[in-house]
Amino acid sequence: MRAPVDARRAQPRQGGPSFPLRHRLERAAFRAIWFFVEALCPLPIHAVRRSVLRLFGARLADTARVYPGVEVWYPRNLAMDEHACLGPGAICYCMAPVTLGRHALVSQRAHLCAGTHDIDDPRFALRVAPIVIGAKAWVAAEAFVGPGAVLEEGAVLGARAALFGRLPAWTVAAGNPARVLRARRRHDS
Repeated sequence: MRAPVDARRAQPRQGGPSFPLRHRLERAAFRAIWFFVEALCPLPIHAVRRSVLRLFGARLADTARVYPGVEVWYPRNLAMDEHACLGPGAICYCMAPVTLGRHALVSQRAHLCAGTHDIDDPRFALRVAPIVIGAKAWVAAEAFVGPGAVLEEGAVLGARAALFGRLPAWTVAAGNPARVLRARRRHDS
């Protein structure tokens, strides 16, 4: 995982930024508009949310669904395929690219976190890595998906589980850290 800016200049322990000013201003503008969208459009009117996210660089299929209460840190790093879904209150902390495949589902209050800090670096440097939620995969309620994690096609991460690596295709995992419990039956429809 590498930092998005020169780690020699970033000083997060002293409150210094890890991202350039332009990046921070873009995120602030998005948050302001997103706040009003949430206030004026509390219903699951997905087209409105898709439009605002696209305005700030997200790549979303026309059938992608983003529910009320979703938090997106940096829309430019978000991609959602056909019928992918971010459920109510999901947190998409997309400091690095976060990709949801076709029919991928991220349930309510799940947390996709693509960034962390290097605890052994005296500067506490930011480290980021992409997250991939494969086609037909499901991140259940309040689960945590860490930087660099991959849920392969059809994988299921159980409620409140924590994933920090790769979850093989068509498996079901739970716990913290997540461990595979069993195979999932394939649904080819």
